[in-house]
Amino acid sequence: MVERVVAKVAAQAAREALRTWPAALAAVPPGPGHWPRASARVRDRTARVRVLLELGYPSDIGAQCAAVRRQVASRVKELLGMDVPEVAVGVERLHSEQLDGERSGRVR
Repeated sequence: MVERVVAKVAAQAAREALRTWPAALAAVPPGPGHWPRASARVRDRTARVRVLLELGYPSDIGAQCAAVRRQVASRVKELLGMDVPEVAVGVERLHSEQLDGERSGRVR
């Protein structure tokens, strides 16, 4: 149960971090299906978190992932009082406005 709470806080923190990169998120389709997802393992007031993202391309992917790591660790500590020594960030999909627009225009 605690792991689910940590995961929800982590996913929300990742969304908060990505809001500071509006140009990079412009290509990501809106809606919950494209929001960051998180999972967590908790042991002795320490959480290890994994976050999966969809990002716009081209963008500074490394800087966005670093911002997500910092925000997740900070918010979990602030809201739940847990240390987060590890936040693994995975990029599941990159979206390009140009390529996504071309695909949506094709019908078969």
